[in-house]
Amino acid sequence: MDNLRRTYERHKLEREQLLDDPMAQFKLWFAEAEEAPRPDWLEINAMTLSTCDLSGNVSSRIVLLKAVDETSFTFFTNYDSAKGKQLAINPRASLLLYWPHTERQIRIDGTVEKTDAATSDAYFQSRPRGSQIGAIVSPQSKVVDDYHGLETKASAKEQEYANKTLPRPDHWGGYRLTPTRIEFWQGRPNRLHDRFAYQRDSRTGAWQIYRIAP
Repeated sequence: MDNLRRTYERHKLEREQLLDDPMAQFKLWFAEAEEAPRPDWLEINAMTLSTCDLSGNVSSRIVLLKAVDETSFTFFTNYDSAKGKQLAINPRASLLLYWPHTERQIRIDGTVEKTDAATSDAYFQSRPRGSQIGAIVSPQSKVVDDYHGLETKASAKEQEYANKTLPRPDHWGGYRLTPTRIEFWQGRPNRLHDRFAYQRDSRTGAWQIYRIAP
């Protein structure tokens, strides 16, 4: 693997290019990632979510970013999953979005809380019916005997709610991550990448911006 190398040459990032608000900067980069030519398989809202238990054991997985507002990032999952259990005891997490077609990545650290029920209900009802059923019947992260058992449960649930609205299960819903630090990374030649971090002042709430070494 030591011969797998790529040179990053598409863009550069200077301090004067950055907006004062990191959420606005995120939305700008996200829009540019949407507009830039990319392969069909690349989901630009796919992000790595890292969580940690009280013993320091870190877990990472891919989830989908579903909303961004002026203060937070929202994703949805099973509250009884491994990540849900870790967030229940340690409500801090890290997000990472990587866009190879723009040679950029964004790292986001912050605190996490559940969304309100109305937000979770609204998103659940917007999902494809098959995804709704999957969320209801899957005991996410738990050991199961086989895949056939899940299919059987899904089929039974479909019959039970034929021509009816599926209710959101209590064990499924959203999380909002409120950032305390956001880093924007732009790939550059010779691994001298551009990196800028926004750090929130815990006393004033203001964002401080600084360049960090690659």
